[in-house]
Amino acid sequence: MWGGRFAEGPSSIMREINASIPFDKALWREDITASKAHVAMLGECGIVSADDVALITDGLDKVAAEYAADGVPEDWDLEDIHMTTEARLAELIGPAAGRLHTARSRNDQVATDFKLWTRAAMDETLAGLGALQRALVTRADEHAETIMPGFTHLQTAQPVTLGHHLMAYYEMARRDISRFADARKRLNKSPLGSAALAGTGFPIDREMTSDALGFDGPTRNSLDAVSDRDFALDYLSAAAQCSLHLSRLAEEMVIWASQPFGFVRMPDTLSTGSSIMPQKKNPDAAELVRGHAGRITGCLTSLIVTMKGLPLAYSKDMQDDKPPVFEAHSLLTLSIAAMTGMIEGTTFKTDRMRQAAELGYATATDLADWLVREADIPFREAHHITGAAVKLAESKGVALEALELSELQAIDARVDERVYKALSVDASVASRKSYGGTAPVEVRARIAEARRHLEMG
Repeated sequence: MWGGRFAEGPSSIMREINASIPFDKALWREDITASKAHVAMLGECGIVSADDVALITDGLDKVAAEYAADGVPEDWDLEDIHMTTEARLAELIGPAAGRLHTARSRNDQVATDFKLWTRAAMDETLAGLGALQRALVTRADEHAETIMPGFTHLQTAQPVTLGHHLMAYYEMARRDISRFADARKRLNKSPLGSAALAGTGFPIDREMTSDALGFDGPTRNSLDAVSDRDFALDYLSAAAQCSLHLSRLAEEMVIWASQPFGFVRMPDTLSTGSSIMPQKKNPDAAELVRGHAGRITGCLTSLIVTMKGLPLAYSKDMQDDKPPVFEAHSLLTLSIAAMTGMIEGTTFKTDRMRQAAELGYATATDLADWLVREADIPFREAHHITGAAVKLAESKGVALEALELSELQAIDARVDERVYKALSVDASVASRKSYGGTAPVEVRARIAEARRHLEMG
């Protein structure tokens, strides 16, 4: 491969550290697609004859068929997918294969292949997130009026609806989609034709290859084009943020499935048992999604550190750009699918959720607000009065609304019987009609918007 430049071949250590074929063989479809676009352009520009273009194109199709049927062979002497394909092409069609690499370098070749792969990965992720959103909206619609405790610090705070809670994750997924979509727009410029770093002296048509590969146009600077891995970092950054959202949802499912909470019954298909305790039903899928977030974030950190301080243009460090992206995409795809299945298949124990909301003094804020509105008491004083009422209810082991009027009036005489209209969890939830609030009427409005956005009908 290195011709007459070196008197000796690489050592076994160099051969092993230099070879990327074990992982970059994943780019074989993109490599052949880009090569076919490149040679077609060379033919149109009169750089390669029509006969050789046809021969090379047919040969690339045969190589692709072999890879599809038998996988990509790993010959470490050929280093990577690019030389592996070119070598096999030469075996099939002879010396004409050598014309394929005219006016390009492995530098712009790998940048193009990797961009094509990452763009497809983004599209796959966007589709997966859309499916997750539809699952969330469907279940939120079912439970727009289901009462549950809302939490801060994992302590009962105020009553909310389960539909409102699920729609919070819909919003997270929507932001994730916007990040991937923005990254895809920035990615979509073609590096092909930048050659090693300085462009090429051949009269090529970069617009032609860009159009053929579905890019919005060619990159504007050849040095940047071959050394840019922002698109990979953008993918990993969006993937890491998305994985954090999935991890939060997974954590809640783990907590809710525990016996002390008992809010959900996980689908059997996404749970496991114990080797020793027959009563166990472990939320392992959710726990693994939670764990995957750490690995995906690690992939982002890995590439950030790899790219830090690299001078222009290409450096061999950048060979390590692909494994973290491949790993993160695999983990994220699996995590999204797992959480989509979990949302679709989980049984929500609505009676238990309501009971927890009623017994957790979740309407304490409603009592304080009532004192402000109806008794014209400053909020800080109302807060103190309410705290005393909660303490009394807690000592008696009853909900706030179960306290006798005389007991409430003993705390503050300005309380009257109208207060009970504010103390039920239903009244509390129904009152929160501010835009984006938990009132069922407001939740259904947001669900209707989401259905239109997702074209769910």
